[in-house]
Formats: sequence, C-alpha cells, structure tokens
Amino acid sequence: MTSREVLRNQSMAVEGDRITYIGDQPPRAAEYDEVIDMSGKLLMPGWVNTHGHAAMTLLRGYADDLPLQTWLEEKMWPMEARFGDEQVYWGTALAVLEMIKGGTTCFADMYDHMDQVAKVVKESGIRARLCRGSIGLGSEEEQQAKWEESVRFAKDWHRQADGRITTMMAPHAPYTCPPAYIERFVASAKELDLPIHTHMSETQKEVDWNVKEYGVRPVEHLRRLGVFDLPCLVAHAVHLTDEELDILAEYDVKISHNPGSNLKLGSGIARVPEMLQKGIRPSLGTDGAASNNNLDMLEEVQLAALIHKGASRNPEAVPAFTALQMGTVFGAEALFLEKEIGTLEPGKKADFITVDLSGPHMQPQHDLVSLLAYSASRDDVQDVYVNGDPVMRNRECLTLDEEKIRYQAQVVFDQIRG
Repeated sequence: MTSREVLRNQSMAVEGDRITYIGDQPPRAAEYDEVIDMSGKLLMPGWVNTHGHAAMTLLRGYADDLPLQTWLEEKMWPMEARFGDEQVYWGTALAVLEMIKGGTTCFADMYDHMDQVAKVVKESGIRARLCRGSIGLGSEEEQQAKWEESVRFAKDWHRQADGRITTMMAPHAPYTCPPAYIERFVASAKELDLPIHTHMSETQKEVDWNVKEYGVRPVEHLRRLGVFDLPCLVAHAVHLTDEELDILAEYDVKISHNPGSNLKLGSGIARVPEMLQKGIRPSLGTDGAASNNNLDMLEEVQLAALIHKGASRNPEAVPAFTALQMGTVFGAEALFLEKEIGTLEPGKKADFITVDLSGPHMQPQHDLVSLLAYSASRDDVQDVYVNGDPVMRNRECLTLDEEKIRYQAQVVFDQIRG
C-alpha cells in the first residue's frame, strides 16, 4: 500500500530480510524455498508505534479517570518504583504479544530496566527503538546513575538482535529534567550519533509550569537547550501555538501523536491538521497501556482519522490514507528508520502484515483504504513478518508463549500489589 490506489493481485518476493520484488508476475516456485498463497488477504507495512512504555501493561486499569499529574504522581510512579527486572520483563512480553497480534512490527519504548525490554525484543522477533527514560528529579547521585545507565544501554544494544534493536537518548520531559540535565543528554546523543526522545507539551498545566519556571514555553525551552539541533522525536505535542509549529517544522522535529492516551487523560487534542498543513508528518503512538488502555495501533489510526474531523468540523481534516500513513511510513520517519521500513518496496526490510478481507464488516470492497481506516479491527490481522521471518501466522504467535505470558504477568503484578 504505497498510494491511494491499492495494488491488487500482486506477488511479493522476499530474500533474507529484504523485499526483492513486487509486481504482477508470480515468481517461479522453484526459485524459492517457500511459496505462500495470500489470496483473500491484504498485504501492507506493519504498524509502527512511535511512543510507549511497554511494561505498563501491568498497570492496565489500575488507576483510571484521573488527570495526568494525579495519575502519575499518586498512582503510576509509586507503583512503578516497585518494578524490578521480572515485572519489566513480563510486562513487556505481554505488551509485545499484544502488539504482534495487532499487527505492530516496530515500536519505540522509553522505560527503566531496559535490558529486560531489549531481551524481550530479541526473543520475540519484533523491531524496536529503545531508550532508558530518565527523570531528573532526584539527587545528583541519582541523576548521574540514570545518565550513565542511559549511555551504557544505548551503546550495548544499538544494532543488536540482527539489527532489529536501535537506541535513543531520552530525558523524560522538560518538567522532570533540569536544563543542565537535558543538556547532558544532548551532548551524549551527539557523541553517540543517536536521536533524542522526550515528552513535550502534553498538558496545558505542563506548559504553564514551564513558562513560570523558565520564562518560555516548552518548544522554545528545548530549542535553546539544543535538543532540536539533533534528530528528535517528541511525544504528545498537544498544546502548541502557530509559532511553535513553525519552529518544529523548521527543525524537522518528529512528533508522536497519541490520540487515545490524550483523550483518556483529558490532555486535549493535538493540532494535527495544522501540522500537516505546515509539512510536519506526525506519527502515531499508543503510549502505555495504563493510559490507553490497549496497544492497538489500528484504533489509533481510526481515532486520528475521526477526532480531528469532529474537532475541526471538517471531514477532510485527516483523510483515511493520511491516517494510515501516520501509522506506517510517518512512523518509520519518526524513528529515523524510513530507509529500512514503513513501506513495501524492493530493497526495504521485509516487515509486513496481512489483513483478512473476508469478514462481513469488510464488505463490499469499494475502497480498501477506507475499509482499513474505518472498518477493520486488529483481529483481522492474520500474519506478521519482521526481517522476513514469520512471528505470527494465522493469528498464532510463533515466537512467544502466549499462555505463559498471560499467567506470569498476573503473578509478577501480584508480587508488588502490596
């Protein structure tokens, strides 16, 4: 799916981890180890989830219907402080299982105990861009330890797992990291030649605090600290002025739009139509399952296609195909992986999914783009391939033990429930 016109009755060839052919001539069966009949299915790029905290699946439904700061400071952070390696490993395994079954082939993750996250990624076959999220509110010793761990993790895991794992540097947010601490991460990212990922302008309260504390809004604050001088991905970007949009466009800052999480936490609705008008190509993220409460990228696509129509009273605000791009190629761009993934074309990595077209909700098939954006569900995803390898076939995950993960996730949460 590379244009409004969806290709029909095509063949795709994969050799090793890359796509080598797409066209209307079926490849000679004798030239390949395996030929798979995909009749009745749509092949498309896998979803790219550009912002999340995977292990927070353990906190799904734990504290709902609260404003962001209350939710974070009184509910999430105290529970997350109890997380150890086991909680992060099994919480991430649960998240990756859910993402694979929904057709996500690549995700970004910002969390603690990141070696456990990387371990799950390596075992599962999924692709990921990972970073140790660092909150700089503690003592100098705590700040130093988090920074050192961030650098160590970024070095140890970049390009590991057959290249499926890449890394970033991640000061958590302007309101949780002193300016000098953010500058330390900027320097490390520059030295390591890695992107920066951070939260920004998620709530009006956060923006107001930044003005009171530093005299400027978060966009100008981060610009002055040199964050935008490097490849940068910001999550949320809900509360932006026209001038801030111009700055983000000028510096080619990537944005992860998290419509489900922003709606649930009452944070607001990002100015996506205006971003698109200014040439910004916002991607999509689920955020953590504690604020969503699922990791369903197709739901984010559908929300992106719908909420901006309603908010702007303009049915053309975010067209169906644009919403699908936000979940695929714009996501690849946001993670600085667009040369490898995000579209199906010869030379790119063989990261793709199949969608069953036989359901009654997928009939009649006037427009497959419309059906994907407005009618399909994650349960329609049948097969998932990453790096040319199958990780799910006919809805059976081949790399993870689903029953064991469901059981262990409950066990490790019960250990810290208190």
